[in-house]
Amino acid sequence: MTTNLRGAALLRDPRYNKCTCFTEAERQALGLVGLLPEAVDDEKVQLQRALTQLAQKPSNLEKYLYLSALQDSNETLFYRVLMSDPAAFLPLVYTPTVGEACLHFSHLLQRPKGLYVSLNRKGHVREILRNWPERDVRFVVVTSGERILGLGDLGANGMGIPIGKLALYTACAGVPPQFTMPVTIDCGTNNEAFLQDPMYIGLRQSRASEAEVDQLVDEFVAAVLEEFPYCCIQFEDWGRFDAFRLLDRYRERLCCFNDDIQGTAAVVLAGIFGALRITGGKLSEQKFLFLGASQAGVGIAELLAQAMVAEGLTPEQARARNWLFSSKGLVESTRADLSDFQKPYAHAHAPTKTFAAAIESLKPTAIIGVSTVAKTFDRQVIEAMARVNERPIIFALSNPTANSECTAEEAYEWSDGRAVFASGSPFMPVRYGDQTFVPGQCNNMYIFPAIGLAVYATRAKLVTDEMFIAAAHAVAEQVSAADLDVGLIYPPQSSILATEIRVARHVAEVIFARGLARVGEPKDIGAFIESHVYKPEYPAVTG
Repeated sequence: MTTNLRGAALLRDPRYNKCTCFTEAERQALGLVGLLPEAVDDEKVQLQRALTQLAQKPSNLEKYLYLSALQDSNETLFYRVLMSDPAAFLPLVYTPTVGEACLHFSHLLQRPKGLYVSLNRKGHVREILRNWPERDVRFVVVTSGERILGLGDLGANGMGIPIGKLALYTACAGVPPQFTMPVTIDCGTNNEAFLQDPMYIGLRQSRASEAEVDQLVDEFVAAVLEEFPYCCIQFEDWGRFDAFRLLDRYRERLCCFNDDIQGTAAVVLAGIFGALRITGGKLSEQKFLFLGASQAGVGIAELLAQAMVAEGLTPEQARARNWLFSSKGLVESTRADLSDFQKPYAHAHAPTKTFAAAIESLKPTAIIGVSTVAKTFDRQVIEAMARVNERPIIFALSNPTANSECTAEEAYEWSDGRAVFASGSPFMPVRYGDQTFVPGQCNNMYIFPAIGLAVYATRAKLVTDEMFIAAAHAVAEQVSAADLDVGLIYPPQSSILATEIRVARHVAEVIFARGLARVGEPKDIGAFIESHVYKPEYPAVTG
């Protein structure tokens, strides 16, 4: 690796900084003598020092801040820490800790990360993109901050989400970090507490109109394609109506996807495939009831329906096996308050106002919570599911942990240990009777980084739903019999990199088969994917 940086400037650059791992020859050649202590560490010693410092932090938020500072100072060491124990450290840089960080993001700001594209800069977006230091960007994760996890409108404080998502691209799937760019589209916020907070970092106005948002996003997308022609755009945590509208507008025109719609749907599908290895039966034989009828619920229902069609159902038959329940009751054909994206799932049924009553009537094999409202899978709900199913499938997916529809312990206890459970945020193993259950975390980290690695390697032109279905199958097939015996329906996060590389191979096969790649198809797709994987290793540095 060659750089023009020397001395203190080199130590301040997170991509090139090796801190105490600079060799004696590098210190002499690069003007570092005296700027570092005499000891020349190997990478194991440096990692142990970072882990020791991290362990001394008193809370997860403090650990998040430590890791954020480490990313700003030594990028390679940051990823070495995350990849040394993904199950322990990924929850610190993403869910659930990132939710708390976003709530206080303006107060925690130390060194700005990412790119802020404000409504005030309309007409100058391409100039803003040119301020980014890298000229080859392959992935943008962009949020409007309007619907952050289950926390609502956080405005510019939502920047923590694209930062965290892109860290997972690298830590989970080996996408090289220099090709990533986190972006916040700042169109104001309707969060009055933030507007009154003198430390709030965003545009201090109410959210702009739909037309103004669309104009800015159109300019942003066009500028990204002009500046970074091989870039894939991931839309993240947009408002309910913006999410579907923007995905429909761009999905056939450029390489993009919405993780809340497609990524969430794919990881739920993967979990269902895993659960069916416990309960038995085909996907097309199941009936699903969703608590929550917004972008996540409808997106999951649509991908489940597409996967059912692949098993032989018609689209109409497949959609009829998916039911939605909103805050106003069961989504059914007599309701006049439905959005267009909900109407395909408004089936004929008597109006039903309670979720437990809908379970008794519809007898779903699985309930999927995307409500963002805690404790909505109460004892009555779980017991109803246990009455109509020998092994009820219970997915409580709302994030962060405080918003989960139920805890793992509640699901197992109220179902007499028969539930097949997964959640959006992690829960510890649960002892019930003479058995220990290991709850699965239905986390998008199993899906979107692998999609990213496949897109990066193939330079794909588009991202399709077929790619997400392939990813779901590839995740589910990696769950072992031993995992299933303890109720775990996702592969262990401790081996997330190997899991994602395998998933990326399956996705790449679809990309090549559909003629969507902008590179030639290799003889060995698995080896081709492996050759693109980032490893957190220091190269030799010369001036």
